[in-house]
Amino acid sequence: MFRNMRDDDQEWLEIHYFRPSSLEKSAPAWPIRLGSNHAKPHYRMGPRYSPFYYLILVVEGEGTFEQNGEVYPLRPHDLFCLCPLIRYEYYTNPQNPLRKVFFAFDGKHALALLERVGLQPQQPYRAGGATVQGIEAMERFFCLVESEATKPPSDLARLSAFYGVFDALTPEAPSATGPDAAEDWLLGGKTYLDLHYADGITVESAAAHIGVSRGHFTKRFTASYGLPPVQYLQQLRLVRAQHLLAHTDSKLAEIAHSVGYPDLFSFSKAFKKHHGLPPGVYRKREQAP
Repeated sequence: MFRNMRDDDQEWLEIHYFRPSSLEKSAPAWPIRLGSNHAKPHYRMGPRYSPFYYLILVVEGEGTFEQNGEVYPLRPHDLFCLCPLIRYEYYTNPQNPLRKVFFAFDGKHALALLERVGLQPQQPYRAGGATVQGIEAMERFFCLVESEATKPPSDLARLSAFYGVFDALTPEAPSATGPDAAEDWLLGGKTYLDLHYADGITVESAAAHIGVSRGHFTKRFTASYGLPPVQYLQQLRLVRAQHLLAHTDSKLAEIAHSVGYPDLFSFSKAFKKHHGLPPGVYRKREQAP
């Protein structure tokens, strides 16, 4: 970053162009180019349009950014973006030239990434948004790319560095309060059950994961979803077991462990209680020609 500058008309510039792989293009978004610049006193970009999204971090200096009829002052650690088909212009203060780092990117979820860092076409500027952590993440991105002469980075490494910048720039979300907070933790508990039911979890571990007592979790879950979480957890396991019994030749003990039961006995007992017949009999019925 700022180490391999070349003299251009209005700036000293370091630029790296990428050729996204098919894997990168299948991702929500991917980087197209990475650069840094040190503006000369007469530096001015635009008015023009960008074919891609740009994320730009001001490192030093001062300037002005204009977009959508709005004028924004540029100062150290400010963050701004460019969006396709939106006219923009920015220029430096001749007495205190800008130094910036940036990348261009594209993808079907590129706009969603911008929104994660507090930017959007109608709000393309965030004062102080280029945090120290964000600039450090950009430095790591540059170091990765500059190592290309000795060890070309993989597409996965490039994507990791790219997303790492957005992660470092994402503002910390305020703690939710009121009804929304309750819905957040309750949905989090249900999602925990949905994703991890096969790993031998319990209602207690789900409640601990979201930071509430088992009793409170059970009461709110039952009121919202119509059955207690222990029954919901059993339902998830038994529905999956039904599928495995009907469509595989796996041993009953293997199925028991695959859906979160510690042993065949507890699985068989739960299955017979729920379906009225043992899992082996259910399999024969479902697989009968």
